[in-house]
Amino acid sequence: MSFAVAIDGPAASGKGTISRAVADRFDLAHLDTGLLYRAVGARMLLGIEPVEAAETLTAGMLEDGDLRTPEVAQAASKVAAIPEVRAALVDFQRSFARRVGGAVLDGRDIGTVICPEAEVKLFVTASAEVRAKRRFAELTAKGLELTPGQVLADIRERDARDAGRADAPMVAAADAVLIDTSDLSIEEAVEAACRVVAARITG
Repeated sequence: MSFAVAIDGPAASGKGTISRAVADRFDLAHLDTGLLYRAVGARMLLGIEPVEAAETLTAGMLEDGDLRTPEVAQAASKVAAIPEVRAALVDFQRSFARRVGGAVLDGRDIGTVICPEAEVKLFVTASAEVRAKRRFAELTAKGLELTPGQVLADIRERDARDAGRADAPMVAAADAVLIDTSDLSIEEAVEAACRVVAARITG
């Protein structure tokens, strides 16, 4: 049986945490598609041409180095706006979505482009201010020296780029269930998502 859960949303909305929890709860495979673009972005920072970096990407490269730095995040957002990069990564993601046993994929365009026929579609969001606060705490915990203002500006810049790109912009699918995590705890957000998935499985 294949059963796909598509979870989209902006940076630091909580979609990654929710996706991993949903995958664990329902024993589904999980793919953070953002890591694909972060890996390509990281390789671009090393001097590799973006399209070549995408076409030669392997699963093992998703484990290379720290793909969670602000520099890599910005590079990922830039390479994600290149149509040829997105095309090179589409087949990998679609194959994963339809693997036997089911899968959860999180990213920016899973429910609209990668897997528009997914059995469940969620769009996880939160205010820019809340997301910046979360990301600031995450990055400073790693020892990075940033100001809250810098992180908020970075979040807003990424939002504008991801939503404004011509190819596969970040947007909620028409039939996606919206989950705003601005005022939710992690547990509440996870339970909200799991209720949607459980209803689809049993219904």
